[in-house]
Amino acid sequence: MLKMMTFFQGLSGHQPVQGTLDFPRSPQKLPSTSEAESETSMSVASSEDLVPPLEAGTALYREEEKTVKKKKEKQKKSKGLANVFCVFTKGKKKKGQLSSAEPEGTARSRQGLDGPPPTVEELKAALERGQLEAALPLLALERELAAAAAAGGASEEELVRRQSKVEALYDLLRDQVLGVLRRPLEVAPERLRQALAVVSEQESEDRQAAAAAAAGPGTLGLAVTRPRRWLQLWRRGVAEAAEERMGQRPTAGPEVPENVFLHLGRTMKEDLEAVVERLKPLFPAEFGVVAAYAESYHQHFAAHLAAVAQFELCERDTYMLLVWVQNLYPNDIINSPKLAGELQGVGLGSLLPPRQIRLLEATFLSNEAANVRELMDRALDLEAQHWAEDVPPQRLDGHCHSELAIDIIQIISQAQAKAESITLDLGSQIKQVLLVELPAFLRSYQRAFSEFLERGKQLRNYRANVIANINNCLSFRMSMEQKWQVPQDTLSLLLGPLGELKSHGFDTLLQNLREDLKPLFKRFTHTRWAAPMETLEKIITTVDVRLPEFSELQDCFREELMEAVHLHLVKEYIIQLSKRRLVLKTAEQQQQLAGHILANADTIQHFCTQHGSPATWLQPALPTLAEIIRLQDPSAIKIEVATYATCYPDFSKGHLSAILAIKGNLSNSEAKSIRSILDVSTGAQEPSRSLFSLIKVG
Repeated sequence: MLKMMTFFQGLSGHQPVQGTLDFPRSPQKLPSTSEAESETSMSVASSEDLVPPLEAGTALYREEEKTVKKKKEKQKKSKGLANVFCVFTKGKKKKGQLSSAEPEGTARSRQGLDGPPPTVEELKAALERGQLEAALPLLALERELAAAAAAGGASEEELVRRQSKVEALYDLLRDQVLGVLRRPLEVAPERLRQALAVVSEQESEDRQAAAAAAAGPGTLGLAVTRPRRWLQLWRRGVAEAAEERMGQRPTAGPEVPENVFLHLGRTMKEDLEAVVERLKPLFPAEFGVVAAYAESYHQHFAAHLAAVAQFELCERDTYMLLVWVQNLYPNDIINSPKLAGELQGVGLGSLLPPRQIRLLEATFLSNEAANVRELMDRALDLEAQHWAEDVPPQRLDGHCHSELAIDIIQIISQAQAKAESITLDLGSQIKQVLLVELPAFLRSYQRAFSEFLERGKQLRNYRANVIANINNCLSFRMSMEQKWQVPQDTLSLLLGPLGELKSHGFDTLLQNLREDLKPLFKRFTHTRWAAPMETLEKIITTVDVRLPEFSELQDCFREELMEAVHLHLVKEYIIQLSKRRLVLKTAEQQQQLAGHILANADTIQHFCTQHGSPATWLQPALPTLAEIIRLQDPSAIKIEVATYATCYPDFSKGHLSAILAIKGNLSNSEAKSIRSILDVSTGAQEPSRSLFSLIKVG
């Protein structure tokens, strides 16, 4: 990390990204094209920024205006010299700017007509003063030299001497032109147009020279000086300007990668917008000014990020690097409203190669999986500490409430959103990672809760915390069903630990009630079913007294718990019928018992349904057994047994034998024949709900 900090020395300084991708503008006001055109002559400023303050430009203009006036006064002292410079200055109000009354083409057409051609020395002086009008006389001088060489009248020594002077003048012109183009927003638009026209003219001359060279041998006695490739030199200058701008040290902030990325992104976006708004209207199409600047800034940005990626990055830096490469750069810079149309055909590409991006994404996914695991474990440890310290749960809308589910869901959601802030594809990838981490956490949660159920029975807030954790299951389930959209089998697998947690919680909450009911159910057999209605009334009263204890459960879980109570009542009733202690030898006795069972079944069903039990599947359990006991015809009994087995596939021969034992007037052969009906497959699948599998018979 120390190496990383050293690397960023002098490069970073802006505040970290705070969730916004809108780059703040530079405090300097950018003059519009119309404002810039209203300025007159302006020399190249010394500002380091591509976009200087308007006030500074105005000051420079005033200072240069004074300088130009002084120079004009000196020029008046020499009439002969004034006649020569009339070629460059006649009709001009200020240096480098055409008269508003005389178009550029008209001015050029007058060169050489108002006076004698300038000498080499006069051209040199003009170029040193930055007068780009000297480009045309210089080009004429170059052509005159080529014509002299072709005519063969001059000696080789004379040609070399004259060519060296022409090339020296071209060096001066090149420096002046490229100097103007290096700071294009710091000069008056008309002077910029002059420099661009010179480059275009030189490119045209390069093409003519190339065509002439292809047609035949070059001019004897002259060195080959074309192509001069000034357009290429301009592009190189653009790259240097981009490096200078992007390499400037930000004004403030810690030296961390994300601040450097922000500085690079802001600089590139603002500068390219200035190029599009102010330079593109002035530059000829052959320059491809937007593409030239965009490619140079892109290359510098990419070089910075490639250098950063070579370091061993921390989690934050890995994330920020991916955010910039995969999201902010392509979406908020390249496809920003002002640049999207201009950069569409440039084809800048990605800031990093695909292989490096994949490695960074793999590192990111691994980091996030570890972070999610650590955060969820920490949240569970804190929750378990609250249980052990007997901290009461919160109450929310009359229900016991725990923050654990909310914390876990938030951890998962934040990891998902973080990945999606890079790319949606990475969001899909992390979803698979989270589908592994979440079930592992839920298993840990279920184990920790089971330990609490065993160790915390003496705590004052024991039952309230049990209810709060059962209520947690609803938040987990709703989050998975609504946000994850996973297949049902996968969802069942995910919810498996929660089902066990809820089941263990219900068992704990119902333990006291079951203990209270145990001696009451035994009265059925102890009294040989003498007064079953009175016994059942006591059972119902006992349950009714306990029900308020479960009022702080969520409504859906209170219904599930009531279904568990319903199941317990039916199950215990059947167990008492299956004790083999009651043998009724007459049909009347059997019919009387069947009547009691039907009445008790109706009471149980009505009470449980009234208190929210949704267990309609339990409704035929007792009435059908009563019908089996009442019937005397073995064939009719077989039909009832077959129907019963379709409703309750876990109804076995052992259970049937225990019920048939009540019918003391049934022969062994008849009982065997009735039991054989269960040998016939009814096509029923494994029961989705258990009833008789919970009942053991001898």
